[in-house]
Amino acid sequence: MPNPEPLHPDAPLGPELVALLVEAAGAPPDWARHVTPDARLDGDLLLDEDELADLSLRLRERFGPRADLAALRAGLDLVALEALTVADLRRLLPEEDAR
Repeated sequence: MPNPEPLHPDAPLGPELVALLVEAAGAPPDWARHVTPDARLDGDLLLDEDELADLSLRLRERFGPRADLAALRAGLDLVALEALTVADLRRLLPEEDAR
């Protein structure tokens, strides 16, 4: 279950989350500059289904079962899937890792 307290979209991202996104995307390290809280996973970062599945696995391995991107995505309609942001991912993380 996501953290109940919303995180400000401009708050800095934890380096682990950024690193996991870069790894899942198979992107060069400088791609990390595109990873901002308001970046949409689909529309801005252009993550495809395979990359999202890889990211989901990496999040669960690193942060535990509560960081379940697949479950989050399963509950969303197409519009919400397209609007899913890095800040939404951050809300899945334990509070100490989300900052």
